[in-house]
Amino acid sequence: MNRELHIVGFQIGRETYGVPITSLHEIVRVPEITAVPDAPDYMEGVINLRGKIVSVIDLRKRFGATKVTAARRNRILVIEHKGKLAGLIVDSASEVLKIPAADVEDCLASFQEGGLNCVSGLGKWKGRLIILLDMAKLLESSKDKGSNQERTVENQRASASAAGASATK
Repeated sequence: MNRELHIVGFQIGRETYGVPITSLHEIVRVPEITAVPDAPDYMEGVINLRGKIVSVIDLRKRFGATKVTAARRNRILVIEHKGKLAGLIVDSASEVLKIPAADVEDCLASFQEGGLNCVSGLGKWKGRLIILLDMAKLLESSKDKGSNQERTVENQRASASAAGASATK
């Protein structure tokens, strides 16, 4: 049985990444993005996509790119996850790649140790490696980082008010 994975390929820098086509809602040009206060630096903001508000993450920043420039080829991959839409800014989107399941390797332990737990595997396609992303882990870890920042701020406030209360005694 020759099973194939249908992957939407896209570029960030020189690397090619892929997400399952079943996660993809659509690919759009980058419109005007409304910034959201106190968001992590990789969270660009939100867009209005035909009446739906979609949060937008810049994957280039999320993956640690230090120099990010806007270009006409940039696209937003609109992903559907758990009934909600999220946008991912990428350098460019390519075609749908059909990768035989036999040509997909599990992700290396070094990816997970380095904090890239959103990599689900590596696909071999036409002599190149395609980094396969797990949308659930990518989007949830983005949310977790934001909620960790919120918890840190709350903990700092609680510590400051506890210190203030003990200083008044």
